[in-house]
Amino acid sequence: MLSKAFLSLIVLAASVTAAVPPTKRATCSGGQTTANEACCVWFDVLDDIQENLFSGGDCGDEAHESLRLIFHDAIAFSPALTATGQFGGGGADGSIMAHTDVEIQNPANNGLDEIIEAQRPFALKHNVSFGDFIQFAGAVGVANCNGGPQVQFFAGRSNDSQPAPPGLVPQPTDSVTDILNRVGDAGFSAVELVWMLVSHTVAAQETVDPSIPGAPFDSTPKDFDAQFFVETMLNGTLTPGSALQSGEALSPYPGEFRLQSDALIGRDSRTACEWQKMIADRANMLQKFEQTVLKLSLLGFDQSTLTDCSDVIPVATGTVADPFLPAGMTMDDIESSCDSTPFPSLSAVPGPVTSIPVA
Repeated sequence: MLSKAFLSLIVLAASVTAAVPPTKRATCSGGQTTANEACCVWFDVLDDIQENLFSGGDCGDEAHESLRLIFHDAIAFSPALTATGQFGGGGADGSIMAHTDVEIQNPANNGLDEIIEAQRPFALKHNVSFGDFIQFAGAVGVANCNGGPQVQFFAGRSNDSQPAPPGLVPQPTDSVTDILNRVGDAGFSAVELVWMLVSHTVAAQETVDPSIPGAPFDSTPKDFDAQFFVETMLNGTLTPGSALQSGEALSPYPGEFRLQSDALIGRDSRTACEWQKMIADRANMLQKFEQTVLKLSLLGFDQSTLTDCSDVIPVATGTVADPFLPAGMTMDDIESSCDSTPFPSLSAVPGPVTSIPVA
């Protein structure tokens, strides 16, 4: 039987709970609600870019390149340079858009001028900073992909930036050690490098081989699935273009492009087992990607000084297939590189080998 004292505690707890007022949300001019009135402008930006940048909310080339731009703007950040008294970059400050004439000279940023110039008018039109816009467009673009992640978005960066120092963005020709050292300087571990590369599941190349722009890194470039991690581990046997380019590795499938750096990272002892985990648990893959993109977006900034406008980002829809082998492939084609854990057993989709169309 419950004591009177215990019953009194229950009543008191219920009273305290009932006394907590609900969180008040701001209502924007368009009727949307958000946790902070300062976020209302982003609903206007959202409507504009979904219609006029992302072609009605498509997970196409502009979405892929917007996601790439998040990384290239933010990763040019070097505490090691700063420690020597030099400017080490401002992180996710929009400098790649503010100083495009300088930063586009970096070979790693080759081809980004098109998405930068496509995005810039929207930032100017809505009077938002370049740093904020780059992060917002990347989060919205990837949410347009089937089964995409829910990337958090914090606003409030200024347009005060300097050109990022050269040589801080990794290239596909770099060794795994060089790439790990570079991202390590920016504050990321070896496993976090793998989590960054989840973005390649909806990515394509444009300039490594200019003869085949839009050649995707896996067979499902509109699906935010684990196929990139599967297909990068298939034995490479062909070149999708006319010849093997600098920064390119042999591809396993017609129409599919493989970066040299991806091939090496998937097979390196420091990253191979985490790479394999992305195949085994998609929910974990999504969570790790969301976590890492947030960390990237805050490089150079104090999160407490920014405003959380994540509730403006659309929720991705759709489902994706479990990991599979492309038609005509078998488990014998997998080059497993994790010594501690067997590669997940996968089945091939039926049918003949067919060329993958451009993304």
